[in-house]
Amino acid sequence: MLQLLRGLAVDVRPLRTPDFRRLWTGQVITIVGTTMTLVAVPTQVFQITGRSLDVGITSIVALVPLVLFGLLGGAIADAMDRRVLLLITAAGTALTSLLLFAQAALPGSGTLWILWVLTAVQSAFFAVNSPTRSAVIPRLLPRAQVPSANALNMTVSSAGVIIAPLIAGLLIGAGGLEWIYLVDAVGFLLALILLIRLPAMPPERMDVSAPKAGPWRSVLEGFAFLRGRQILLMTFVVDIIAMIFGMPRALFPELAATTFAGAANALGWLFAGTAIGALVAGLSSGWLARAHRQGLVVLLAIVVWGVAISLFGLTGSLPLAVFWLGVAGAADMVSAVIRSSVLQTAAPDEMRGRMQGVFIVVVVGGPRLGDLRAGGAAAFSSPEVALVSGGVVIVAAMVLVAVFVPAFRRYDARVP
Repeated sequence: MLQLLRGLAVDVRPLRTPDFRRLWTGQVITIVGTTMTLVAVPTQVFQITGRSLDVGITSIVALVPLVLFGLLGGAIADAMDRRVLLLITAAGTALTSLLLFAQAALPGSGTLWILWVLTAVQSAFFAVNSPTRSAVIPRLLPRAQVPSANALNMTVSSAGVIIAPLIAGLLIGAGGLEWIYLVDAVGFLLALILLIRLPAMPPERMDVSAPKAGPWRSVLEGFAFLRGRQILLMTFVVDIIAMIFGMPRALFPELAATTFAGAANALGWLFAGTAIGALVAGLSSGWLARAHRQGLVVLLAIVVWGVAISLFGLTGSLPLAVFWLGVAGAADMVSAVIRSSVLQTAAPDEMRGRMQGVFIVVVVGGPRLGDLRAGGAAAFSSPEVALVSGGVVIVAAMVLVAVFVPAFRRYDARVP
């Protein structure tokens, strides 16, 4: 039994490497403020307009710079020192958070267009920072430890996501929404101190004699790299489906104010639900390094996500709602760790930034499209209908992928 538990426990070997430990600690510091901001922005929009549809539109406002700078940021990360790029984007995020604090601290609930502009700018900085952070991991660690490093990153993110929404819910309930943005700014300023101590990481090019391509040409080269690589493409496709039809967060403010209005800190618990499950999955993620049938594991994980989202939509009990959100979060953790590891190990260093740029666009852009779908569907029907119908579509889509793309279902990491 003890041996079984050790096999399931999260692998902490990457933390023995000082440079990765600095990168990881910086994420620990910033994740709470970042996640609190993800709660504060849609809540402030709902306070200003009182409409879930506007919450969904806010996600699209953030999606445009996310797509643009996610792709460009990946190309930039392949062309310049990644340590310098991390420092620039962390400083920019800190400044934007300070401006969010200033606008929220002014009399009144805030101005929607100012909030949208600052949200778009912060999304742009995130879109460059995130693929750069992921692309440096294989430079800091042996290849065999990359999946474990991803699991560690996602586990600590999940822990922060559990704590942050609960704190954010309490602050919002006490009328202190603006302080959330200040916490985010301080976190990134502290992370800068750790990032400064990372080694220089100039790009490694396989063909040093080849002329350097411009940013957009580099983006096109990244897509050309993906052409014909069905397995890599399908890791993006299945996640887009899961997020567009299953992401429930745009409905949390409305559900907290209606279905779960009588429960204490319902908003905080709803936002924390998926992270609770992801944390449990992360702490027991040791088996993921031994999961060789990775395509099948991803498909099954997304089916579980879809079923759990549908069941969440059917319950009127907050504890049961948090449970189903937890199941969904655990499934998403499994899917994300495997998909990220495939991209990091299958791509050469000179392509990792661009591959992670596409990954970030899909991972973060998909949920924002899901916010719009959920908000729109709820506006024309109800939150319950939006959730249940989305989960059914996800399950049906994964069955179709398994049938019509057998190469993905059969994909084995042991086979080159």
